[in-house]
Amino acid sequence: MLVKIIVVLLLLVIIASLGSGLFFMMRDRGKTDRTVRALTWRVGLSLAAFALLMLGAATGLITPHGIVP
Repeated sequence: MLVKIIVVLLLLVIIASLGSGLFFMMRDRGKTDRTVRALTWRVGLSLAAFALLMLGAATGLITPHGIVP
């Protein structure tokens, strides 16, 4: 259950980082590198979320469900 909460919180932080990147892009008009930093954080957090999901599935903490072939 804790892993699922962490994944959801990580997704919310990813969305917030994406929003801050949009805000900085509109506000700074390309004069600073804050947009690049915000989007770099988003990519890093997305990779961390992917790794956490793969680790959770490999250890059995997260069980995939759906269509079984």
